[in-house]
Amino acid sequence: MDADVKATDGRCLRYEVAGDGAPVFLMHGTPGSRLGPRPRDSVLYRLGVRLISYDRPGYGGSDRDPGRSVASCAADVAAIADDLGIDMFAVVGRSGGGPHAMAAAALLPDRVTRAAVLVSLRPSDADDIDWYAGMNSANVREFSAARHDELKLVESLRLLADRTRRSPVSLLDSLRGQVTGPDRRVVRDVTFERLLLETYAEAMRAGPWGWIDDNLALRRDWGFKLSEITQRVRLWHGADDNVVPAGHTRWLAERIPRAEFEIQTETAHFGAMEILPDILSWLAAEDEPELVGARAPARRPLVAEV
Repeated sequence: MDADVKATDGRCLRYEVAGDGAPVFLMHGTPGSRLGPRPRDSVLYRLGVRLISYDRPGYGGSDRDPGRSVASCAADVAAIADDLGIDMFAVVGRSGGGPHAMAAAALLPDRVTRAAVLVSLRPSDADDIDWYAGMNSANVREFSAARHDELKLVESLRLLADRTRRSPVSLLDSLRGQVTGPDRRVVRDVTFERLLLETYAEAMRAGPWGWIDDNLALRRDWGFKLSEITQRVRLWHGADDNVVPAGHTRWLAERIPRAEFEIQTETAHFGAMEILPDILSWLAAEDEPELVGARAPARRPLVAEV
């Protein structure tokens, strides 16, 4: 089901709902759209998940919000939830959607029940690690321009978005030349390839501004503090990721109060698409009752930390 809702400032937000059960918001990657990639409807029904995804401003069917921050997404998520009559929900964000999932958790504490953050960036304003360490050259150029040369970023992404709109496979072919072996294996799968091509085509349908504004927002102050995230949070990253290196998730795990994290071997950035059904199952589960005054669970790797 596709639908439109007005944001608090009158902008149009396009969203999609699939499956039935516990409501979960999926924040798409950068670039991306509400179309996915996501599990098939039959999988969502089996998991008992009602998955809600939407185009961030400037992507697909959602109007642009110039100058938006990562934190701006919280009001948009609340508007969609209100339109659907949903009081409480979980959130999951993948790649560029990870910071947006964290923003929703931090800024909607009475509505977000749990959060999952997959292959996410960390904030760029901390100077205790090299933000670019292990990142492929294409992303280094793109994020460097977002921080230091906005005009260069706008021009380069205008051209790239126009080429992607005319030929979505051109972006996928470019990615294949930049990513590690585990990611090349994932995108060779015809199902994942189709899902990526669909989401890229929809993302660029309205032009380049969703992509541009995402990059600018991710490189500026996010507009919230990680310490404000009080829910249980599950962090996941592929060890061989060179799109967003796994050090970003290790850094986040040390600063989010109730975070559990997993660094999984022999997988990388697009492994987040494969792990998503398991993550959705965790998000849909009910929390066990907590003892009053009990300590938050210790941060720990769930499977492998390499």
